[in-house]
Amino acid sequence: MAPENPFLPLLIDMTGRKIVIFGGGSVGERKALSFSRYADVIVISRSFTPAIRDISEKDNVHLVTADVGKLSDEEIDDFVDGAFLVIPATNQRNINERIVAAARKKNILTNQVDAIGDVTVPSVVKRGDLTISISTAGSSPAFSRFVRQNIENLITPEFADMIKVQENLRGYLKENVPDQRDRKELLWQVLDSEEVWSALGESYDKGFKIAQGIVTEKINKKVR
Repeated sequence: MAPENPFLPLLIDMTGRKIVIFGGGSVGERKALSFSRYADVIVISRSFTPAIRDISEKDNVHLVTADVGKLSDEEIDDFVDGAFLVIPATNQRNINERIVAAARKKNILTNQVDAIGDVTVPSVVKRGDLTISISTAGSSPAFSRFVRQNIENLITPEFADMIKVQENLRGYLKENVPDQRDRKELLWQVLDSEEVWSALGESYDKGFKIAQGIVTEKINKKVR
Protein backbone atom coordinates (compact mmCIF):
# COMPACT_ATOMS: atom_id res chain seq x y z
CA MET A 1 0.00 0.00 0.00
CA ALA A 2 1.36 3.42 -0.99
CA PRO A 3 1.82 5.85 1.93
CA GLU A 4 -0.68 8.67 2.26
CA ASN A 5 2.17 11.16 1.76
CA PRO A 6 4.91 9.55 -0.35
CA PHE A 7 7.44 12.37 0.08
CA LEU A 8 10.55 11.55 2.11
CA PRO A 9 12.45 14.53 3.58
CA LEU A 10 16.11 14.41 2.50
CA LEU A 11 19.13 16.68 2.64
CA ILE A 12 21.09 16.35 -0.62
CA ASP A 13 24.52 17.69 -1.51
CA MET A 14 23.71 19.76 -4.59
CA THR A 15 27.30 20.69 -5.41
CA GLY A 16 27.88 20.43 -9.17
CA ARG A 17 24.36 19.23 -9.91
CA LYS A 18 22.56 20.75 -12.89
CA ILE A 19 19.20 22.45 -12.34
CA VAL A 20 17.28 23.51 -15.46
CA ILE A 21 14.52 26.10 -15.07
CA PHE A 22 12.17 26.94 -17.93
CA GLY A 23 10.73 30.42 -17.43
CA GLY A 24 12.34 33.67 -16.35
CA GLY A 25 9.38 35.29 -14.57
CA SER A 26 8.64 35.65 -10.87
CA VAL A 27 8.31 31.90 -10.25
CA GLY A 28 11.49 31.12 -12.17
CA GLU A 29 13.19 33.89 -10.22
CA ARG A 30 12.23 32.37 -6.87
CA LYS A 31 13.50 28.96 -7.95
CA ALA A 32 16.72 30.36 -9.43
CA LEU A 33 17.48 32.39 -6.32
CA SER A 34 16.95 29.33 -4.15
CA PHE A 35 18.91 26.77 -6.14
CA SER A 36 21.76 29.03 -7.26
CA ARG A 37 23.06 29.00 -3.69
CA TYR A 38 23.79 25.28 -4.00
CA ALA A 39 23.87 24.04 -7.60
CA ASP A 40 24.60 24.90 -11.22
CA VAL A 41 21.53 26.61 -12.65
CA ILE A 42 20.38 27.15 -16.24
CA VAL A 43 17.38 29.43 -16.84
CA ILE A 44 15.74 29.32 -20.27
CA SER A 45 13.35 32.12 -21.22
CA ARG A 46 12.76 34.84 -23.79
CA SER A 47 13.01 37.42 -20.96
CA PHE A 48 14.33 37.51 -17.41
CA THR A 49 13.52 39.45 -14.26
CA PRO A 50 16.18 41.91 -13.03
CA ALA A 51 16.93 39.61 -10.09
CA ILE A 52 17.67 36.68 -12.40
CA ARG A 53 19.95 38.87 -14.50
CA ASP A 54 21.75 39.94 -11.33
CA ILE A 55 22.50 36.39 -10.19
CA SER A 56 23.57 35.43 -13.73
CA GLU A 57 26.83 37.21 -12.94
CA LYS A 58 27.68 34.25 -10.70
CA ASP A 59 29.77 31.50 -12.30
CA ASN A 60 27.16 28.80 -11.63
CA VAL A 61 24.16 30.56 -13.23
CA HIS A 62 23.70 30.56 -17.00
CA LEU A 63 20.89 32.26 -18.94
CA VAL A 64 19.65 31.02 -22.29
CA THR A 65 17.47 33.39 -24.29
CA ALA A 66 14.82 31.35 -26.09
CA ASP A 67 11.05 31.28 -26.51
CA VAL A 68 10.23 28.14 -24.53
CA GLY A 69 6.85 27.76 -26.23
CA LYS A 70 8.53 27.52 -29.63
CA LEU A 71 11.14 24.94 -28.66
CA SER A 72 10.89 21.60 -30.42
CA ASP A 73 10.76 18.36 -28.44
CA GLU A 74 14.34 17.69 -29.53
CA GLU A 75 15.50 21.08 -28.25
CA ILE A 76 13.78 20.51 -24.90
CA ASP A 77 15.44 17.08 -24.71
CA ASP A 78 18.83 18.70 -25.28
CA PHE A 79 18.26 21.28 -22.54
CA VAL A 80 17.20 18.74 -19.89
CA ASP A 81 19.90 16.22 -20.77
CA GLY A 82 22.18 15.59 -17.80
CA ALA A 83 20.01 17.58 -15.37
CA PHE A 84 19.47 16.45 -11.80
CA LEU A 85 16.24 18.43 -11.53
CA VAL A 86 14.03 20.15 -14.10
CA ILE A 87 11.64 22.95 -13.13
CA PRO A 88 8.96 23.97 -15.66
CA ALA A 89 8.05 27.48 -14.47
CA THR A 90 6.24 28.98 -17.46
CA ASN A 91 2.71 30.37 -17.18
CA GLN A 92 1.34 27.88 -19.71
CA ARG A 93 0.38 24.43 -18.45
CA ASN A 94 0.65 22.72 -21.83
CA ILE A 95 4.28 23.89 -22.19
CA ASN A 96 5.07 22.78 -18.65
CA GLU A 97 3.57 19.36 -19.39
CA ARG A 98 5.82 18.97 -22.45
CA ILE A 99 8.86 19.75 -20.32
CA VAL A 100 7.78 17.27 -17.63
CA ALA A 101 7.31 14.56 -20.27
CA ALA A 102 10.79 15.20 -21.64
CA ALA A 103 12.33 14.97 -18.17
CA ARG A 104 10.48 11.80 -17.22
CA LYS A 105 11.53 10.15 -20.45
CA LYS A 106 15.10 10.52 -19.18
CA ASN A 107 14.23 9.61 -15.56
CA ILE A 108 15.00 13.16 -14.41
CA LEU A 109 13.25 14.54 -11.34
CA THR A 110 10.85 17.47 -11.73
CA ASN A 111 9.67 20.21 -9.41
CA GLN A 112 6.39 21.50 -10.80
CA VAL A 113 4.76 24.83 -10.05
CA ASP A 114 1.27 23.99 -11.28
CA ALA A 115 1.09 20.35 -10.12
CA ILE A 116 2.72 17.98 -7.63
CA GLY A 117 5.98 16.81 -9.18
CA ASP A 118 8.61 14.35 -8.00
CA VAL A 119 10.21 16.96 -5.72
CA THR A 120 8.64 19.58 -3.50
CA VAL A 121 10.71 22.48 -2.17
CA PRO A 122 9.98 23.10 1.52
CA SER A 123 10.02 26.29 3.50
CA VAL A 124 13.35 26.39 5.32
CA VAL A 125 14.67 27.85 8.54
CA LYS A 126 18.47 27.98 8.73
CA ARG A 127 20.58 28.90 11.73
CA GLY A 128 24.20 28.05 11.00
CA ASP A 129 24.41 24.26 10.62
CA LEU A 130 20.83 23.83 11.78
CA THR A 131 18.31 23.29 8.98
CA ILE A 132 14.58 22.89 9.61
CA SER A 133 12.34 22.08 6.64
CA ILE A 134 8.56 22.54 6.61
CA SER A 135 6.30 21.09 3.94
CA THR A 136 2.63 20.35 3.38
CA ALA A 137 3.48 18.40 0.18
CA GLY A 138 1.97 21.21 -1.84
CA SER A 139 -1.37 21.22 -0.02
CA SER A 140 -0.91 24.68 1.50
CA PRO A 141 2.24 26.74 0.77
CA ALA A 142 0.73 29.53 2.88
CA PHE A 143 0.59 27.24 5.92
CA SER A 144 4.23 26.22 5.36
CA ARG A 145 5.20 29.90 5.41
CA PHE A 146 3.07 30.47 8.53
CA VAL A 147 4.83 27.64 10.38
CA ARG A 148 8.26 28.84 9.19
CA GLN A 149 7.62 32.35 10.47
CA ASN A 150 6.59 30.99 13.87
CA ILE A 151 9.64 28.73 14.09
CA GLU A 152 11.94 31.60 13.12
CA ASN A 153 10.76 33.44 16.24
CA LEU A 154 11.64 30.42 18.40
CA ILE A 155 14.96 29.38 16.84
CA THR A 156 17.25 32.26 17.76
CA PRO A 157 20.87 32.81 16.60
CA GLU A 158 22.01 31.19 19.86
CA PHE A 159 20.97 27.82 18.40
CA ALA A 160 23.70 28.10 15.76
CA ASP A 161 26.24 28.95 18.45
CA MET A 162 25.14 26.03 20.61
CA ILE A 163 25.79 23.67 17.70
CA LYS A 164 29.35 25.02 17.49
CA VAL A 165 29.74 24.60 21.26
CA GLN A 166 28.59 20.99 21.02
CA GLU A 167 30.86 20.27 18.07
CA ASN A 168 33.94 21.64 19.83
CA LEU A 169 33.12 19.90 23.11
CA ARG A 170 32.65 16.55 21.37
CA GLY A 171 36.24 16.61 20.16
CA TYR A 172 37.50 17.46 23.65
CA LEU A 173 35.35 14.78 25.29
CA LYS A 174 36.45 12.04 22.90
CA GLU A 175 40.01 12.64 24.05
CA ASN A 176 39.21 12.83 27.77
CA VAL A 177 36.08 10.73 28.42
CA PRO A 178 36.28 7.13 27.16
CA ASP A 179 32.68 6.14 27.88
CA GLN A 180 30.24 7.27 25.18
CA ARG A 181 27.35 7.34 27.65
CA ASP A 182 29.28 9.72 29.90
CA ARG A 183 30.05 11.99 26.92
CA LYS A 184 26.40 12.03 25.94
CA GLU A 185 25.35 12.96 29.47
CA LEU A 186 27.87 15.81 29.67
CA LEU A 187 26.80 17.24 26.32
CA TRP A 188 23.18 17.09 27.41
CA GLN A 189 23.98 18.95 30.62
CA VAL A 190 25.44 21.76 28.52
CA LEU A 191 22.34 21.78 26.31
CA ASP A 192 20.17 21.98 29.40
CA SER A 193 22.15 24.78 31.05
CA GLU A 194 20.31 28.10 31.21
CA GLU A 195 23.62 29.73 32.13
CA VAL A 196 25.19 28.62 28.84
CA TRP A 197 22.21 29.73 26.78
CA SER A 198 22.15 33.12 28.49
CA ALA A 199 25.89 33.60 27.91
CA LEU A 200 25.54 32.69 24.23
CA GLY A 201 23.08 35.56 23.97
CA GLU A 202 26.02 37.84 24.76
CA SER A 203 28.77 36.09 22.78
CA TYR A 204 29.86 32.69 21.57
CA ASP A 205 33.17 32.90 23.45
CA LYS A 206 31.44 33.56 26.76
CA GLY A 207 28.97 30.71 26.23
CA PHE A 208 31.70 28.27 25.23
CA LYS A 209 33.85 29.19 28.23
CA ILE A 210 30.98 28.46 30.63
CA ALA A 211 30.13 25.20 28.81
CA GLN A 212 33.76 24.10 28.94
CA GLY A 213 33.84 24.90 32.64
CA ILE A 214 30.79 22.71 33.29
CA VAL A 215 32.33 19.79 31.42
CA THR A 216 35.76 20.16 33.01
CA GLU A 217 34.28 20.31 36.50
CA LYS A 218 32.30 17.11 35.93
CA ILE A 219 35.37 15.31 34.53
CA ASN A 220 37.52 16.35 37.48
CA LYS A 221 34.92 15.13 39.95
CA LYS A 222 34.83 11.74 38.26
CA VAL A 223 38.62 11.47 38.32
CA ARG A 224 38.65 12.10 42.07
